[in-house]
Order: sequence, then structure tokens, then C-alpha cells
Amino acid sequence: MMVDESPEFSSPPSVSRTNLVGPTRLQAIEAESRPLFPVVAHSRVVSGRQGEKWPRRPWLACAIVLVLAAIAVSGWYFGFPGRSSAEHARPAGARFLAIATAQPTAVLPQPGPGASLGTRRFDCGRNAEGVRNSDNLITRPGVAGGAHHLHDYVGNMSSNAFATEQSLAIAPTTCEDNDRSSYYWPVLRVRSDRGHQDPDAVLTPSSVLVQYRGNLTTAVVAMPPFLRVVVGNPHAYTQPGKTIASADWTCSGSRERTTALYPRCPTGQQVVRVFDFPSCWNGTAVDSANHRAHVVYPMVTGACPANTLPVPQLHLEVAYDVPVDADYVIDTFPEEQGSSSSDHADFINVMPEALMAEVVRCLNEGLNC
Repeated sequence: MMVDESPEFSSPPSVSRTNLVGPTRLQAIEAESRPLFPVVAHSRVVSGRQGEKWPRRPWLACAIVLVLAAIAVSGWYFGFPGRSSAEHARPAGARFLAIATAQPTAVLPQPGPGASLGTRRFDCGRNAEGVRNSDNLITRPGVAGGAHHLHDYVGNMSSNAFATEQSLAIAPTTCEDNDRSSYYWPVLRVRSDRGHQDPDAVLTPSSVLVQYRGNLTTAVVAMPPFLRVVVGNPHAYTQPGKTIASADWTCSGSRERTTALYPRCPTGQQVVRVFDFPSCWNGTAVDSANHRAHVVYPMVTGACPANTLPVPQLHLEVAYDVPVDADYVIDTFPEEQGSSSSDHADFINVMPEALMAEVVRCLNEGLNC
């Protein structure tokens, strides 16, 4: 049973002044004229109850909490003394690295004699239309705002938490050649000096590359319709040791170096996010409980693990014109603190089967389509 421990406050009984005479009427008038709250004298609260110097007043505690909250909010918005604006603006997980000091880009293994070395590229725009939402159809279907951060989309224009395979199959698309696939990733924001995220600070990509690649050891087979594939772990910052291959970051004029941190690019160069999706399919499922087990990465040799089939590998590049030295972050779950380690991207294959067959042919025949 719940017990209310707050002091009881009751209104004094209503006293009619009509027909009251003598001391009784005077007492009634005095009772009505007493102050409703305790009297403050010499910084000391005096209670109407004998022996109580500091009565419990829930309204006083609430007022103190509200004042402290107001101070905290104003400090966050206007800045605390002794802290720079960059410290206000930068979340704990945001770490930057000058691209000149980043590690050299990893070198791929040498392709085997049966490798599928072709490519197929699609122009899907750069989301100039501003198609964005905080849903995730793969991981939280049917839950509006289930991602808790904002996604950019290219391709299928009906991608949201309530889309179905049927609605995706007939929706308009931003991609050429009737590719209705859904491609999405967290938006990039340039943070203000006051530290809050202004919706107007979302950066529209300057370009988006959608490209499919083959396998370094053998021919690829077609992806099944509505295959779901994800790259990266959106909870990597708060799950140490569970980092899954996510985005590499680089600069448009410094492709020989990449980093897992946010790069500082020289003047005139764009910030580039690179997503390489897993490409070894189990041959049966279009999704799995953790959205990863059904499609995994090739081994270090480039070959797919046993009991998996090589499918076209999706390669995404998202480039931005970021002001030099600006503090920028991806949208993340709040607890991820804007960390680049929590970057991720998602894909649902909604290509017509004939178009997927063309992609497979281009890769297997070594063509750049």
C-alpha cells in the first residue's frame, strides 16, 4: 500500500460573520486575516505549530528544484563561466583527428582468378528533397520514432516505420532505373556554439555514391527481394567490445587515409563517410533476429564463410561540405553522445528482379556499369 508522506493541508472551515457579536465575531475576523503562509523573520521560518522550526513544505522543495533546473538550462544555453563555446557544443563522444595523421587506408587482398571485379553504380540523388524521419523499418518496424535519431534517405520515398513490402514495391524512388531500394543513415549536424541541436543545422549531403561491387574470389549471386542489410552498431559507444564494422571517414582529397574518428579536412576538401556492407548471405532468410546473422562479412581472404553465398556488396559514400574546424556530429541515440563509433547505415533491396540480374551480370563480367 502506498502511503502519502506529505503534510496535510486543509482549508479552514468557513465561518459566517453574520449575527456574530462580541469576542466571537472578533475571533472570526482575526482568523480570516491571518497570513496563509508562515512568517519569515530574520531568515528563519516560524511555523504555526509549536516546536516545529522547519516544517515540511513540498511546494518549497519543488521551487528549489525548478530554480536549480533553470540555472542548469541557462548554463547549457548561454554557457558556464570558464568553459569555451567548443566545450559547450561538443558532446562527450565526439572525437576529431586531422586527416593527415590518420592511418593509411587498408589494402584489399589480391583478387583470385574467379573474382567478380565489375561495378554497378546508381544515381539516387543526395536527398535534396529532405526526406527524413526518426523511424527504422528494419530494427523497429511499426514504431514511430523508434530510432530516436534522424535518418537521411535516398531511394524509396515511402520508407518509414509503417511501410510494408507491398507499399515499398510500388512507391516512387529517387534512384534511376527504377531501383526502389531504401538506403538510409543518420543525418550529420553542425553543432552551434550554445551546444543544442538546431534542426536547421542538419547538413544535406553534397553527393551520395550508391555502388555495388563483386567478390574477390568468385562470382556473385542475386540478392533476394526485400533482403535487409545493416552496417555498424548504433550502440557501439555504450557497448565497449561490441563494435561492428561501421563507417570509415576520410576527406575527398585524402583518400589514402581513413579514420574511425571525425576527420578534420583541409580547406577545400569534403568530409566523406564510407559504408561497406556485409555481402555473404546464408541463402535462406531476408532478415534475422539481430538483423546481422543472415548476412555477414567475407573473411580476410575475401572469400565468404562456409554455408554462405556471395551477393553484390553495397558500397555507399556520403560527402558533405563541412565548414573548416566546425564541430559536427552524426545523430545518435542520446546515450551515444554523438560518437562516430555508433555510425551505421541500413539497406532494403527493392530492385526489380531484372535489374538485380543486370547488376549481377555487370559484376561477374568485370564491367563498370
